[in-house]
Amino acid sequence: MNDSAVLSVPHESAGGALSSARFLEAYRTMVLVRALDERCLALQRQGRIGFYAPHSGQEATLVGSALALEPDDWVFPAYRELAVALVRGVPLGAIVDQLYGNARDLARGRQMPNHFAFRDQHFVSASSPIGTQITQAVGAAMAAQRRKAPIVAITYFGDGATSSNDFHAGLNFAGVFNAPVLFLCQNNQWAISLPRSRQTRSATLAEKADAYGFPGVVVDGNDLRAVYGAVRSARERAVSGLGPTLIEAQVYRFGPHSTSDDPHRYRPDAEVDAAKGHDPLHLAKQVLLGDGRLDEATDAKIWEEARAAIAAAVTSAEAVPPPDPSSLFEDVFAVVPPGLEAERQTLLGAPPPREPSR
Repeated sequence: MNDSAVLSVPHESAGGALSSARFLEAYRTMVLVRALDERCLALQRQGRIGFYAPHSGQEATLVGSALALEPDDWVFPAYRELAVALVRGVPLGAIVDQLYGNARDLARGRQMPNHFAFRDQHFVSASSPIGTQITQAVGAAMAAQRRKAPIVAITYFGDGATSSNDFHAGLNFAGVFNAPVLFLCQNNQWAISLPRSRQTRSATLAEKADAYGFPGVVVDGNDLRAVYGAVRSARERAVSGLGPTLIEAQVYRFGPHSTSDDPHRYRPDAEVDAAKGHDPLHLAKQVLLGDGRLDEATDAKIWEEARAAIAAAVTSAEAVPPPDPSSLFEDVFAVVPPGLEAERQTLLGAPPPREPSR
């Protein structure tokens, strides 16, 4: 097999890669993300937050890939990677604060909801334009390569982003410069309302890596262990100097693309029902039940604890006021220009500073 061939990772691969304790904790995180989806969709419909992009159906890919990374690796997300932030140690409260854009929000209310950034966890700010994070991740990986830092950059994107200019530019640069970057495509079958079949004639999205000179891997994105194994192997390959990997995690988006979307207008309910037969939470739960690491009572408690934690975070976030309006003038200039200072004083109700005499 040549180095750029498409590799297929079967459903049961990497079965022993995750320890029993880590698998159970991974399941807890998956439950937390699913419960957060349920609550945040309701909060948006109630007008309490402005926007949300749900993760249901993609939890195994998100959690499994995040567990395969190291703390010093850098994450370049799209906007469906909330679970990755949680695995990397971002507190639930910090995520909920960002959704509200309150005074405790690390972005100070300047980014739309669900577009997180957490510097301490090496989690770069998400952006709405499709695919822009791909080239950014390649640049960061090339910088790490030049510093001889044993880390990788990983970027997440959907099947729709494989039609973007940044996808081609990013993968081409990564191939040419042998950058230590992982491209993780969450192929959830729909780019908002456009089906995967209208995106490309390629049999898989992973095989597109062949044109850029590095491996493409197809993995069952509903299988926590398979995703972990694929990403861990790709990471080891990258830090060994062997270059990038494109991983296509085949999943299905159960809910809307975002709270601005109505999937019932373009997607048959029967298709969604069929996909739910491979629900990643159900598959992970069956593994834990079969191994004796989980029983129904404990599972019910996990769900109860997740919902209680989310309720507490929401209550806390709603008790925090919005950011001070004067913060609009901070964090951009080391020395505030006179014109901007005059605007700030006007906002504060103070007389603007005098112009120096000429």
